[in-house]
Amino acid sequence: MSDHNLRELAQAAGIAVEWRDVNGRDNTVSPDAMRAILTALELPAGSEAEIRESRERLRESERGLPPLCTAIQDRPILLGLPDEPEFHLRLESGEIREGRARRQDGLCVLPAVAETGYHHLRIDGQETTLAVCPQRCHGITPGTRPWGVAVQLYSPHRKGDGGIGDFTGLAQLAASAAGHGADAVAISPVHAQFSADPERFSPYAPSSRLFLNVLHADPATLGMDALRAALAETGSAEEFARLESLDLVDWPAASRLRLRLFRAMFDKFPGDAKFDRFRAVGGEALESHARFEALHAHFYGRDPSLWHWRNWPAEFRAPDAPGVADFARKNEREVAFHSFLQWVADRSLSAAQETLKGAGAKIGLIADLAVGTDGGGSHGWSRQEQILSGVGVGAPPDIFSPLGQSWGISAFSPRGLRKSGYAAFLEMLRAAMRHAGGVRIDHAMGLARLWLVPEGRDATEGAYLRFPVQDMLRLVALESHRNEAIVVGEDLGTLPEGFRGQLDETGIMGLRVLYFEQAPDGHFTLPSEWSPGAVAVTTTHDLPTVAGWWKGRDIDWRVKLGLLGEGADGSEQREERARDRANLWEAMCRSGAAEGGMPGEEQGEEVATAAARHVASAACALALLPLEDVLALDEAPNLPGTTEGHPNWRRRLPGDAATLLDAPDAAARLRAFAEAR
Repeated sequence: MSDHNLRELAQAAGIAVEWRDVNGRDNTVSPDAMRAILTALELPAGSEAEIRESRERLRESERGLPPLCTAIQDRPILLGLPDEPEFHLRLESGEIREGRARRQDGLCVLPAVAETGYHHLRIDGQETTLAVCPQRCHGITPGTRPWGVAVQLYSPHRKGDGGIGDFTGLAQLAASAAGHGADAVAISPVHAQFSADPERFSPYAPSSRLFLNVLHADPATLGMDALRAALAETGSAEEFARLESLDLVDWPAASRLRLRLFRAMFDKFPGDAKFDRFRAVGGEALESHARFEALHAHFYGRDPSLWHWRNWPAEFRAPDAPGVADFARKNEREVAFHSFLQWVADRSLSAAQETLKGAGAKIGLIADLAVGTDGGGSHGWSRQEQILSGVGVGAPPDIFSPLGQSWGISAFSPRGLRKSGYAAFLEMLRAAMRHAGGVRIDHAMGLARLWLVPEGRDATEGAYLRFPVQDMLRLVALESHRNEAIVVGEDLGTLPEGFRGQLDETGIMGLRVLYFEQAPDGHFTLPSEWSPGAVAVTTTHDLPTVAGWWKGRDIDWRVKLGLLGEGADGSEQREERARDRANLWEAMCRSGAAEGGMPGEEQGEEVATAAARHVASAACALALLPLEDVLALDEAPNLPGTTEGHPNWRRRLPGDAATLLDAPDAAARLRAFAEAR
């Protein structure tokens, strides 16, 4: 078999057959990796005949107009069509425009359209949706310098939360933050998880990005009397209080208890017209998710080997498979229960956003959109043609992870998205913006390319797959305006060339993290020089807190868990951290955020206050202070590269959600942050 033909097919399909690592070395993707990714793209390449057939299939898919084309508002519309055909354009408003296209530089050109939206175009015997998009996303009002806090949603305590931070606690925290002057509260992902498997709780490996994690719903949303009755009926009051008192979330126990309470409440639920409307509006997507949850509980509960839907009997492996409708009829009440859970969660999250906006916050909640989903989840089951199978998302080797990373999550298929008119991408964006004034796109470079690792392979054996970045960025901008939501893009890590420029042009705000704003000589850049169009932060959920970084807690953890390599004791990292501490303190003194001699390693609280002033003074359009740094805590929410040994996604914050920002040290740090804006 010719590797040349395989490489040509791979390149035509958007696979980078070569890639450059963080050390500047060029690497060649193996033929096996190319074949695996091509297979995931429904372009099999196991023989010369398959390569020829896949090449022709690829060419055929690129002929004519796709189901959705994008254009920029007030700019001529370029289409890959021959000649100068007549066109018929029906705007969303119902207005009709007709005429003849012209030729320019070998392309078919239509007149510019000022009205943004999803319009219907008929031209040259073809029909397509023409998405006319604004050049830039909905943005922050010029001349303002808003700020906010960031919170891992499970972490704030609230009396009556049963051991998991919830949307009611978020509403209380949000009201408090707004009272201190915050315009935004950025939250961790709240995507739907697996109700039948409470052992899985990473917010970045959800079942679906279309629906909510029902464990964050407050049962008392249905009334305190209903909750008390459920606690009494299930005999759970003592366990409820015990879980609430823990410093770490016990996800399995707290999840089972919360779902047991919800089931008891649902059994006595008299029905509600608002719930009926919610189900009707949710339509096929909600029904499919509810059916998946019921099916997953049925099969996985019976046999652990049936956790993944691909292992279910054939008649249940797709939403429209013959057995699914019959199962739903026979288990109507169970399916309704999972729709009910989504309704309660939706009401709870909506109330939190309304509380924050009602308290005067200009932006409100900033939702977090995970880069992918677990392939065995509801999203993968219900949107199979638009989601890749057989490969997972990860990252190539870099300084922090010399063996690369494989996250075990699936991603959209660029071919599937194009073929479907970006339907799954658009419904995901709309879901994320539904109850938020902004959205953070995790691993935003995934809009341009993703590092894909074939199942069963090491992360080093992956390859980059190109995505239709122009269309996707334009659609993000359009949905941003339609939902009046700002967009933040996590642009950390190995970026495609020119990607930050593309984000800037689209008005997507990148992240500028304190630790990374460093010149090659080791000195830190003054915040006045940070990107005006970005978001300034002290840290992220994957990085140490300021106090923890200052003390080297992240190094301690890596040594303890053997993440630095065999025989490494962390001495090299501690020497480097000592230099970085000196350089950072010097930079904070130059910015006016600090003064005097450098604090000792155990004086992290003082450094956290200086870092808050330093970051808040940045030229960036928005500044966010994670609650771990508001409280000057040592421990981070997550330690990348670990699934055991470190309590990822479990740490709870000291104090009560409604009042923890009022503690003297926290209030002083917030005040310093606000004043520096």
